[in-house]
Parts: sequence; structure tokens; C-alpha cells
Amino acid sequence: MASVVEYKGFKAGYHCGYCDSREGKASCGMWAHSMTVQDYQDLIDRGWRRSGKYVYKPIMNQTCCPQYTIRCRPLQFQPSKSHKKVLKKVLKFLAKGEILRRNCEDEPMDSTMEDSVAGDFALINKLDIKCDLKMLSSDLKESLESEEKKKEKNSKTEESNELTHSQAIEDKLGSGEPLHSIKVHMVPKPGKGADLSKPPCRKAKEIRKERKMLKLMQQNPAGEFESFQAQGQPPKAKSNQPKSLEDLIFESLPENASHKLEVRVVRSSPPSSQFKATFQESYQVYKRYQMVIHKDPPDKPTVSQFTRFLCSSPLEAENPPNGPECGYGSFHQQYWLDGKIIAVGVIDILPYCVSSVYLYYDPDYSFLSLGVYSALREIAFTRQLHEKTSQLSYYYMGFYIHSCPKMKYKGQYRPSDLLCPETYVWVPIEQCLPSLENSKYCRFNQDPEAVDEGRSKEPDRVRVFHKKAIMPYGVYKKHQKDPSEEATVLQYANLVGQACSERMLLFRN
Repeated sequence: MASVVEYKGFKAGYHCGYCDSREGKASCGMWAHSMTVQDYQDLIDRGWRRSGKYVYKPIMNQTCCPQYTIRCRPLQFQPSKSHKKVLKKVLKFLAKGEILRRNCEDEPMDSTMEDSVAGDFALINKLDIKCDLKMLSSDLKESLESEEKKKEKNSKTEESNELTHSQAIEDKLGSGEPLHSIKVHMVPKPGKGADLSKPPCRKAKEIRKERKMLKLMQQNPAGEFESFQAQGQPPKAKSNQPKSLEDLIFESLPENASHKLEVRVVRSSPPSSQFKATFQESYQVYKRYQMVIHKDPPDKPTVSQFTRFLCSSPLEAENPPNGPECGYGSFHQQYWLDGKIIAVGVIDILPYCVSSVYLYYDPDYSFLSLGVYSALREIAFTRQLHEKTSQLSYYYMGFYIHSCPKMKYKGQYRPSDLLCPETYVWVPIEQCLPSLENSKYCRFNQDPEAVDEGRSKEPDRVRVFHKKAIMPYGVYKKHQKDPSEEATVLQYANLVGQACSERMLLFRN
């Protein structure tokens, strides 16, 4: 099945949920009636993102808060000190029922929260989408069948082109990515009234280590300690090996643990039987989350809003033999504590990544820092999927907004990259931050000669779906008298790029 999209064009001057500007937001959007996972993967690699079935792209040099696509590299990911604190806190709660209600500023709850979506939905609701889907799909089926017959003759050349295309994508993904994780050494800030004349405070761990060494030296005055060290067998050599993310998450609990946590992945579109069976309970968690955390009035988080925003998806479910066991498409990752849902991570599983869409949780469990915890679980989940599907090796966290303090935390999951808004290449975040300190909008690609390699070069090859027939734009435009039509189609082609414009069907009335 081909992707079918209805381009809605450029919208500017509407409310931004990040800086609260009444008219600062600018984006282009399209309604996706259906979309293949490969097309969506290619679109998010050009700065697009979905909200339900609405797929939008901020116009970066015009919008008030530029939103840069951010991805983490899970294969090289090392949890930070604050990440480990969250994991330990969850384990303590599960093992002993201990509740630590500390307010940690470096532990934001909304790991994948997109406040701006509300503004987009106000816009979506105004859009006049009166397309009869049943008719559309049957018309489409007919025209696709006739197109397939034409294609059969030159299918061999088509196949070789497709192979080169997928190879090009893989090459692009593997190009010049630094694979080492970057360690950032933070200089501790002196506390209030710190006496700078005194020696700097040392970690208790260091002091304990020193005492242990002294004790051993006292016990072995005849230099036996030196020979013990020379043998390369210092006590507890293992502690030098940092624990992996999986070790920290799946640390074994005592048999008499206070709580049991289980994470289930259920397909949300098309809805699986498990998804349907837990729909009402999941919705109630969402409703409480919106009311308590986002101060929504009780009548705002309706079932239809929840369905349209977090359950409906244009992504076609795909289960190829070489893909992940659960398949590709849209899912809800449910966190079950003692038999009840306490949080849900909405995710898309795509050919090269797990893409985080949204997170909502029961506000009673805010003390568990579920935003951070769920992001770490999603990184571990990506690593797990990578074991079977090797090209699936990235975790997309949505948008990074440097100008919005509450959205900057996404940069703490290292190593990570930001997408250059002009050339659509990935640049390590460390290289981007100095530029972002000086300007909200930045081109990250340092090569002034570099251009967008995936740009639309042959707009006449854009696939158009018009009056029950599929045709290239070159044919469609001969029958068009509306002068604004060409500008709209060219704008669409430039934003989605050549590859997607030739695969996706652009629905025109």
C-alpha cells in the first residue's frame, strides 16, 4: 500500500506552547490518510513529525522556537549520574516500597512531552478534511492495480533502482558518525560560603579507597602489598567496569519485593486485542495526567481527543521476516505496576529507529521520575530490537528546543545528534551547542558548499492521485488552470524531498 497524503500548506501566526507566543509559530503540514514506515522514516530524517495522523514540519528560520530533530545513539549510550539515580530510585521502590519525594531539577518528568501539539491540534480541528476514506481507498486500489500492470514490464530495472536507493540510505546513516561516546567533565560548583583556602572536598569513595590501601600496607609491611598489586589482582576489579543500562534496569529483586513492574508493548494501530482490552484504563491515566500535570479542565481530555492524538496513526503495520518480532508501526508501551497501568509511552517502530511520540503517567507516581525512566527503558528497548534487526539502531526523541529550558533535557541522553535544518545531515550535539548559544536558528553543517542531497530535483515526477487515477505531476499540471497549484506542489516536493515525492501519493481534489 502506498502512502496517501493531503498537503495543507504553510500556516503561520498561531500559538506556540513552548514560549507562549500568541502568533509566533510557523509550520507546514499534511494529513496522512496512510503512510508506510519507510516514508515516515525518510520524513523524520527531513525534520517532519507526526501528531496523530497530522504530519507537520516547523519552518525553522521563521518559527519563534526552532525545533531540531534529535536522536540518541543507544549502542554507545552510557547512563549519566542522574539517570542512574532514577534507576536506583525505581529499584528501591520496587524492592522495599521506599518513596523518595525529592524534587530533582535535573530529572524532568515529561521525557517526551510536546506542549506545542495543542496548538497544532487547534489548527487540525480547523482543517476541512471531508475526504471519503472508503471511496478513496477503493479508487486507490483500482488505480494502483492498473499502475502495477504497467509496471510489470520494467520491474527489473525498478528493483535494481530500489536496491541502490536503500543502499544509499544505509550509506548515509553510516557516514562519518563518531562512534565513541563523549565524556563531559563537569567542574563542581563551590557551595555557598565555600572556603577556597581549604583543600577541595573529596568523594567518600576516594577516602575509603585510600584507607583500604593504608590498612593493606600496614598488614603487609614487607612489601607483600606491592607484589599483590603487581599480580594485577586488586580487590573488586569488577567495580571498575561500569554497569550497563540493562544491568541497572533489570537488577534482580528479592523474592519478597514490595512491588512488581511489567512493561508490555501493544500495537495501537490497527488496535490489537490487548490494546482494546486496556483502552479504558489507559485513557483514564491520560485524563488524570492532563488534568493534574497540564491543568486541563475535566471536559478537555475527551476519549475522541485521546484517540485522535495518541491512538490514531497513519502508519501501516508491517511484519517483514527480517524486522523486529513485534513488527513495524505504532505502539503503546504500557507500564504495569502490581496489575494496573501507571504510565504509557507512545512510540513508533521504524526501519532505523524507535521514535518517541508522547508519554503520560499517573500523577500519583510522579516521585518515580517516570519521564526519565521511560526514556531509559525506550533506549534499552531499541538496543534489544537492534539485536535482531541490525539497521534499527537509533532512538529519536522528537524535537530539541534550545531556546526552551524545559525541552533542553533531551540533550542529556548522550551521545546524540541534531539534524541540520538546511542539509539534513546529522551533527553531534556538542558541535551544535556553541552556535545555538548565539542564535536560535542555526545551520549545523559546517561545509558552506554542502546542499540538501535529497532535495526535489524533478518535480514533474511527483506522484499525484487525482480523479481516481495516479499520474506524475508533469501530466497532472497540463490539465490545471489554477496558478497557485504549481507553487503548492513545488513547496510540498521541496519539503518531503525527491524520494518521498516519487513514492507517496499526493491527493488533489
